[in-house]
Amino acid sequence: MTDFTMEKGADGVAVITWDVPGKSMNVMSMEAWPVLEGLIDDALADDAVKGIVITSGKDGSFAGGMDLNVIARMKEMAGDDPAKGLFDGLMGMHAILRKIERGGMDDRNKGGKPIAAALPGTALGIGLEIPLACHRIFAADNPKAKIGLPEIMVGIFPGAGGTTRLVRKLGAMGASPLLLEGKLHAPKQAKSTGLVDEVVPADELLEKAKEWVLSEPKIVKPWDEKGYKMPGGAPYHPEGFMTFVGASAMVNGRTQGAFPAAKALLSAVYEGALVPFDTALKIEARWFTNVLMNPSSGAMIRSLFINKEALEKGANRPDVPDQTVRRVGVMGAGMMGAGIALVSAQAGMEVVLIDQQQEAADRGKSYTADYMDKGIKRGKATEEKKAQVLDRITATTDYSALEGCDLVIEAVFEDPKIKAEVTAKVLEVVGPDCIFATNTSTLPISDLAKASDTPENFIGIHFFSPVEKMMLVEIIKGQKTGERAVAKALDYVRQIRKTPIVVNDARFFYANRCIIPYINEGIRMVAEGVTPALIDNAARQLGFPVGPLQLVDETSIDLGAKIARATKAAMGEAYPDEAVDEVIFWMEGQGRLGRKANAGFFDYDEKGKRQGYWPGLAEKFPPAKDQPDLIRVQHRLMFAQVLEAVRALEEGVLEDIREGDVGAILGWGFAPWSGGPFSWLDIIGTPYAAERCDELEAAHGARFACPDLLREMAGKNQGFYARFGQQADAA
Repeated sequence: MTDFTMEKGADGVAVITWDVPGKSMNVMSMEAWPVLEGLIDDALADDAVKGIVITSGKDGSFAGGMDLNVIARMKEMAGDDPAKGLFDGLMGMHAILRKIERGGMDDRNKGGKPIAAALPGTALGIGLEIPLACHRIFAADNPKAKIGLPEIMVGIFPGAGGTTRLVRKLGAMGASPLLLEGKLHAPKQAKSTGLVDEVVPADELLEKAKEWVLSEPKIVKPWDEKGYKMPGGAPYHPEGFMTFVGASAMVNGRTQGAFPAAKALLSAVYEGALVPFDTALKIEARWFTNVLMNPSSGAMIRSLFINKEALEKGANRPDVPDQTVRRVGVMGAGMMGAGIALVSAQAGMEVVLIDQQQEAADRGKSYTADYMDKGIKRGKATEEKKAQVLDRITATTDYSALEGCDLVIEAVFEDPKIKAEVTAKVLEVVGPDCIFATNTSTLPISDLAKASDTPENFIGIHFFSPVEKMMLVEIIKGQKTGERAVAKALDYVRQIRKTPIVVNDARFFYANRCIIPYINEGIRMVAEGVTPALIDNAARQLGFPVGPLQLVDETSIDLGAKIARATKAAMGEAYPDEAVDEVIFWMEGQGRLGRKANAGFFDYDEKGKRQGYWPGLAEKFPPAKDQPDLIRVQHRLMFAQVLEAVRALEEGVLEDIREGDVGAILGWGFAPWSGGPFSWLDIIGTPYAAERCDELEAAHGARFACPDLLREMAGKNQGFYARFGQQADAA
């Protein structure tokens, strides 16, 4: 069976059905393009065929887009001259879609057969670019369907005509949210924006599409007619010019120039709008080739799609029977525990939420009610759904309610004694097969597991705050954690639809091990007299969502001081961060505890909005007359993190570089354009990275010392994915 098949009806309509064998949703492969073209040629040449409908054989969806595994390999598949190979391949796709769009018309726009797209549901990427080349798009009234062009989210942009056609159909202003933000719409919303032409009942989809095809409709696209004017004005028109000025400002404001795909997309749109349609397709193909040739796109696709999906599907799951969680206990109803209860109940689990006081437990449950109310206001939930989710949560002080739980997650105060007391009380109630998980960001799992008489059933599950928004969950194996506990944690994370990474127990695990040096390096620079704006903006221009000083304000300065004291107590004379403490402890002493106190590195108004850096900081730590250059600041911030990632791999805390890259991007927003720490080192090359380490160590200290693993790989000019990628492929 091929991906595309065709059936010619007695009514004169040829129905081409897209149905990729063995896939729950259609994805486009390179091999499928000539099959589709052959069927189109056949239908256009057959005098008995009056028109064509392209639809899907998948229930509730049209297509999920191009197979990103193929896109990730396109450059290496393109031959000795990859840029030319990529461009020629793209132009081949354009030719097929242009053949659909022209429908067999001659140069005078005469003749031709109407071609409609009938979308049963979700249509993404190439799954929308093919319909955009058709003459009319029919979408089933399926509220769960998502329609759009999300390519920008994985470091590319719509490169099979979607960019050019959408701008000509909606105008640059109308197309920009769909192209630059990757916004997805349900069918009715897609119709209101002009993305699709008709929304019809699902059981009438094919019938309505056929009716239109047989109605002898006009099929010439507006941009193929003389006198076509772009909606909203072309770039040389005053209205259109202002659109592009605004779009450019928006892109650079949001990306700080760090994401190549966004700049390339805007260039393709602007330049394409100045020329005829077919020339615009060539411009789009050139810019898309430019993006694919940039190592950033391959790294983003690999980390944010291929590796992320593999981890979510259990790439590193132990080979033990299914451990689906049915009843989960949550100890502690503070913000973290309340968030864990919320996502668990949303996933269909029974939840027992326990706190010392009934009032606190009830308040934790009300967090879910408030969240659902916000969803109802946005049309994302219903009163019925809210009632169902709340009915799954039992808020109580009674430990006996934990009976029957197969997983208990402790999220109480970060104090080993309190956690040990809670652990002992829980284990008196639950059965011997119950897995006990502790949610902690800093305390060693192996030490906490001593409170359990079954340490093989004890594991760390580190959520990031706020739980309902953050997609990463860090699972930490203690020294005696068993495989079933790991499988239970992974299956639970799959149920709540988040992305897991599994690491071994060590100080700060993986995520905080890398985040803390990032924050600390920013604070060190303050003490050295580097201006705060240079520090934070250097980070933002690397693609980080916030700079280190803003980040410590958001997480709270007193928390940083607490972690510093605990770390110093544990490390003794080996403690390396006295220079950081000078700033942090002074800020704490000034009562400047961050956003929560409306006073930190930034000043805030009464509503908590940042008002600029606190002038008192410059009085205590005066800016140096000579400021470092941007690259020096950026390299200090980057290497402070990536060297910790390398050390985590070297020491066996990380077992899979995919988890290191995906965890960094999802956990703390590590420069997404780079694909993560290991991908970034591959982009700059290990020899250069080792050389830069030596320069930074000489100038700033031993924290930048080149790890032995990196030094060895630099000597071989070896990349991390070249060396460790085979292990990932085999997983």
